[in-house]
Amino acid sequence: MNDYYQGPVVLRGRNVPAQSTSGRLLSEQDAPTWLHDDPWRVLRIQSEFVEGFGALAELGPAISVFGSARTSPQTQEYADGVHIGRTLVERGFAVITGGGPGVMEAANKGAHEAGGVSVGLGIELPFEQGVNEYVNLGINFRYFFARKTMFVKYAQGFIALPGGFGTFDELFEALTLVQTRTITRFPIVLVGHDYWDGLLDWLRGTVAVSGKISPENLDLIAVTDDIDEAVDLATAAVPSDGVE
Repeated sequence: MNDYYQGPVVLRGRNVPAQSTSGRLLSEQDAPTWLHDDPWRVLRIQSEFVEGFGALAELGPAISVFGSARTSPQTQEYADGVHIGRTLVERGFAVITGGGPGVMEAANKGAHEAGGVSVGLGIELPFEQGVNEYVNLGINFRYFFARKTMFVKYAQGFIALPGGFGTFDELFEALTLVQTRTITRFPIVLVGHDYWDGLLDWLRGTVAVSGKISPENLDLIAVTDDIDEAVDLATAAVPSDGVE
């Protein structure tokens, strides 16, 4: 029987809701009950920020690693995730992932087996619950926006292996924050030319050419096939005295 995590609450069987907390928050309001319900939701949202800040405030230097939850443990991508997690820990960094399976599990596994801090920021979803077994500091969130804040606030860099919509979401969120100078000194590294070059070609040949972004905005992204170079690039913004 699968467990369904709703914040600190575990639900099973007929108690599992058909819609997530974020889904209910964003769904169309057909009745005026939102006048009474939504102000109370603010307190729940506030509590997620408080819990996240409290758990991660003393984390130290960290890198967020993203990639597909569908990546099989038998693939090279999974092995690359393990290598990245291990190498980051060996260089004095904690590893932050979404806490799920696939690439996230791989990075957490590498960090955990290297004796480092392996963070998993889980999210309440009908098809993806809890955090993987290699997480040794886990937080489960109801709301995506609270969770996304933690990915950026407590990381000094971003490494993305091949992934889907969730990975794209985090990638463009980080790019927007850096491009608008909301955050600084935040390297964004994509692993795998075969996977990412098509996206970069479109950004360069269509989006930049049509004036929707400046050509120099693409300098915010680095792409490499070399796993160790990915770690080098992602950690380059941290001063040498910032890591023990």
